[in-house]
Amino acid sequence: MEPFSDQFVMFMIVASMEEDQDRGRQISASAMESADLKEELVCSICLNIYTDPVTLRCGHNFCRGCINRVLDTQEELEVYTCPECRAKFKKRPALKKNITLCNIVKSFLSTRSDQEEPGIFCTYCVDSPVPATKSCLHCEAHLCEKHLRVHSKSADHVLSNPTTSLGKRKCSVHKEVFKYYCTEDSSCICVSCTVAGDHRGHQVEMLYEASEKKKEKLRDYLQKLTTKREEIENRAQSLQVHRRKDLEKAAAVTERVTALFRDIRRQLDDLEKRVLTEISKQEERVSLSVADLIQKLETKKEELSRKIRHIEVLCNVSDPVNVLQEPDTGDLCETQNRKRHHTQVHDGGDLDVGLISGTLHTLSDIIAGISTGVYVQEPAHILLDVNTAGDLVQISDDNKVASRSDVTQNRPETRERFQYYQVLSIRKFSSGRHYWEVDVKKSEYWRVGMCYASMGRRGYQSHVGYNSRSWGLRRYDTQYTVIHDNESIELPYNIPCDRVRVFLDYEAGQLSFYSLCHPIRHLHTFYITFTEPLHAVLGVWGGCLKLTW
Repeated sequence: MEPFSDQFVMFMIVASMEEDQDRGRQISASAMESADLKEELVCSICLNIYTDPVTLRCGHNFCRGCINRVLDTQEELEVYTCPECRAKFKKRPALKKNITLCNIVKSFLSTRSDQEEPGIFCTYCVDSPVPATKSCLHCEAHLCEKHLRVHSKSADHVLSNPTTSLGKRKCSVHKEVFKYYCTEDSSCICVSCTVAGDHRGHQVEMLYEASEKKKEKLRDYLQKLTTKREEIENRAQSLQVHRRKDLEKAAAVTERVTALFRDIRRQLDDLEKRVLTEISKQEERVSLSVADLIQKLETKKEELSRKIRHIEVLCNVSDPVNVLQEPDTGDLCETQNRKRHHTQVHDGGDLDVGLISGTLHTLSDIIAGISTGVYVQEPAHILLDVNTAGDLVQISDDNKVASRSDVTQNRPETRERFQYYQVLSIRKFSSGRHYWEVDVKKSEYWRVGMCYASMGRRGYQSHVGYNSRSWGLRRYDTQYTVIHDNESIELPYNIPCDRVRVFLDYEAGQLSFYSLCHPIRHLHTFYITFTEPLHAVLGVWGGCLKLTW
């Protein structure tokens, strides 16, 4: 094979170089086309690619969220303008979704996600792509290190980090770089806009100063959002703790109930065996007694049969002397036999039903144990303390009924007495599980709950639930509300309620309210770590309330 000539080799080298240059030009052109497309898809307000683009009547497009914020700001001035062309609208313009632009944005983002996003290249390096280090907003061009050195240093030529949204940083009317921010129209403007444009006479700020002010507002807003998020996190954690405690408590109750019924089944099995054994013993004893009695009666029957035959023979004897000489014992024998017969019949015995009933009476003990197997709980017998009753609260003689009175009771003023229509219980609770019930059907405005004895007795803060030392359920007309520390929660349902139950589990820190309608409805549960003894408290703003225990 002959070697290649020098001319041929030189031709191949030149061809290869030209091919590399063409490939570089194609890459550069592709990058520029992508950058140009991205620039057309950038919102002039946020300078980011459109999100849910909408169109104004003037034809300009914006992100829905961006233009809504601008219109909200302009709403106070009652003048609406387009941030792009300053077109004015008498009413707040309707926003129409730009479906075509939305599809283009989706396609563009999908294409960029599928392939690595190209960098920003120097506008003037056409032979091969060279990464840009700066962008000139005046020239709308990207500069590499070499072209940056020879670029104009005039103040009009504003340099920034490489960006593809050069056109969006210049005024669309005067083609000048943005330098100010109009606070009245919430838009970036150029120098000419402040002199001869629509923003003449408006209050303006330097872009940097306006940006810093907005950042400061954003930081404040961020701090509020962060604080709110922390509050939500703390609340969620608190609910998780309560949920975990509830699960643990449910597991413990389930275990106790399972053990209780297991013990009940064992006791019932033992009781069944005892009763059946007792019946079997009595059956055997009675059976033996009756069998012995039957044997004795059979023997007596044979004896009587012999006597009957003997008497029949005597009755047929013709010699009177022989008849008269026979001993006369028939009546005595008959009487004795009759007495002995009755005695023997009664001595046969019977099943001792009383003993069996006594054994079965153990069932009542088992049933009684069921109520105490899970919760040792009895209704709390409480009385109202007249010494704490407001002067317009009438207390019944049995200290169980509190009524609203229009006539003052002329009670002496003391530190314990409420200023308003409330009264405490004499009894206090510092441990255990308890419940008490109130008949509320004769009152439409009342409060029922529990509180510490240290709760204030004067002023607005002395109302049940309007301080940190009391927890209450309130009814006003048909609305039910639970209150604590002056924070109320309206219950989402309207129920007819004639009687309310309050349940306290002091150690577990639970205070629950129930409506004793049909069926019984749980209204609300407070979760608290109690630190003082608790008193029951009634607030009667109309009618009367009656303790039913």
